[in-house]
Amino acid sequence: FSRANPQQLYLPVTIDPEYHYEAINVENQQKNLSSLLWWTRRVIAMRKNFKAFSRGSLEFLNPDNPKVLAFLRRWENETIVVIVNLSRFSQSAELDLSRFAGCVPMEVFSRNLFRPIRKTHYVITLGPHAYYWFALQAPIDARRALKKHVVPTIKAPAQLEVLLGNSQREQIEREVLPNHIQNSRWFGSKARTFRNLEVKEQLAFSPDAEGARLWFVEVNYLDAPTETYAIPVKIASGETAHAIAQNAPHAIVAHFGRRNGAILCDAIWDSAFRSQLFDAIVRRRTLRAQAGQFVGLTTSGLESQDFDVSANSHVLSAEQSNSSMLFDNKFFLKLYRKLEDGVNPDVEITRFLTEQTDFPNVPAFVGALEYRRAKAEPTVVCLLQRAVPNEGNVWTLTVDALGRYYERVLERKADFQNETAPPGVLINELVGGVYPEKVKLLGQRTGELHLALASRSNDPAFAPESFNAMAQRSVYQSMRTSLRRAFTSLEKKLSDVPAKFRSEAREVLAAEKEILAREKRLLDRRNNAAKIRIHGDYHLGQLLYTGKDFVILDFEGEPARPLSDRKMKRSALRDVAGMMRSFQYAAYAALWQQAMRKEDVPFLERWADLWYRQTSSMFLQSYLSTTTGAMFIPKNSDDLQVMLEAYLLDKAVYEIGYELNNRPSWVLIPVRGIKHILQMT
Repeated sequence: FSRANPQQLYLPVTIDPEYHYEAINVENQQKNLSSLLWWTRRVIAMRKNFKAFSRGSLEFLNPDNPKVLAFLRRWENETIVVIVNLSRFSQSAELDLSRFAGCVPMEVFSRNLFRPIRKTHYVITLGPHAYYWFALQAPIDARRALKKHVVPTIKAPAQLEVLLGNSQREQIEREVLPNHIQNSRWFGSKARTFRNLEVKEQLAFSPDAEGARLWFVEVNYLDAPTETYAIPVKIASGETAHAIAQNAPHAIVAHFGRRNGAILCDAIWDSAFRSQLFDAIVRRRTLRAQAGQFVGLTTSGLESQDFDVSANSHVLSAEQSNSSMLFDNKFFLKLYRKLEDGVNPDVEITRFLTEQTDFPNVPAFVGALEYRRAKAEPTVVCLLQRAVPNEGNVWTLTVDALGRYYERVLERKADFQNETAPPGVLINELVGGVYPEKVKLLGQRTGELHLALASRSNDPAFAPESFNAMAQRSVYQSMRTSLRRAFTSLEKKLSDVPAKFRSEAREVLAAEKEILAREKRLLDRRNNAAKIRIHGDYHLGQLLYTGKDFVILDFEGEPARPLSDRKMKRSALRDVAGMMRSFQYAAYAALWQQAMRKEDVPFLERWADLWYRQTSSMFLQSYLSTTTGAMFIPKNSDDLQVMLEAYLLDKAVYEIGYELNNRPSWVLIPVRGIKHILQMT
């Protein structure tokens, strides 16, 4: 800590070789993120993130193992569990955390979630002198249920056949279903002004009176077109109802005013209903409803032994706009909540890639469930695919890689303090590891996807089309409208943006004419690049990593857009721009994690931008190498630059509007993205 003359120090210098000042000193420990210095810094930073550590109450838990110390720190809504192994040997202990049943322990440094707490004792295992700091989190759906609504009560017998009768239908359509829909994650029109709803169709999956039913609910708005949603319902009672109330409270649609605890619930939480959905598809059943019929479809080559797995299934808990189920880890079934007439692009593209191309990097299409009625296009209700064993999505993989990158930068912080423009070789060294090779593989797979989508000129739905002057003008008009809408919103909501970012937001607002001029250059180019079917909502969260390769998911497009719009052919560079923007989001998401010390963030921001530029460049070069000579890539490099820049700007402009409505503190990401794009040329 000091360069003073050792003879002038109050105490003598340690002469033990292991702890001598030439071995143990700040300069050396600064370069090693595993050192005591960095550990202390991280602990202090984490302590500042939770007021419970400094102001909370202290309560010892008295585990069964005396060599394990465990206690609670609580302050307002914060509950921290600290568990420490006081022994030099591994230890196991049981803790009585039953009062927190349903909560999920989150390890505060890694933000990894551990097993949920149950009514039984919680078993924990620790290595020698190991410790855990857990923040207890209520389940997401439970928090939402407690925060947003009270479940209504139906004053009628617990029988499905009477709920839509004349005497009960009014309460179902005016109170029960509006309450449930508006508090469901999959309902995407919460900002619209609700008018009324009506159950237009219902299907009984079995002749059993207690069997589940699938309702089609038509929702009307004062300020938007009508939408139709699929809601499967079932009546549960006894232990089944209790289990749903404990594990999925958001699935409860209503209570019945009886003493047996019966509930009306979302039927996806009923294993029998999930099996019926699966069987309807794989056995190609035709089920008659009131106004139409449901028809199961399958691809060729489905073996009969595959039919026997449907009883072993569970609901996937990931938050999304549809409902997903996994069958025996072999099949993945998606129930579309928002329904529109016509083939869903998710089904259409997945089936095309499976049956008509050799592109293997998508979950194989198995089948679908369609709703058919006279004088209307079929409506896709469910999609069934092969399940893909994987290590998680590529967003998580990327954020983890970024965490290691930031650690390497911090280890050399003292060397970089005076650096202004580190050379490319240094950036390559810091990015390090195998992640750059994965980025190149991702670029290659993206190119191969577009080549596959453009490979069948004899199929009108997938045949490439000319990106002519009319198409260029249409794209430009759409970009101009989006820019004006987003910047008007930014001007109105500038006060919502954190004060330290407002000057940068004003810089971008002042550049509106320049952005428009860059986008307008599309009209000056007459390139021969074709329009093709694309993914439409391409980002890191739409891919899984298998350990060796990538699998691309969710070809549904942006759910907020009309079905006809999502099926349009567009420039492949739109997908490329979406992925490049996703890299910048990942860079800042990793930087703003709670485990990151706040004092390190300003220093690392510049390195986040450098990582984003380097990684985006690697991805783009790999993509262009894969698609050399493809009809959907402009032949002229200047045309390519103009088109890619326009799509990058358009995507960043869209992100500004999205973040202002959802996460104003994140608006810095697209703002800096626009500044970077404008500085590229």
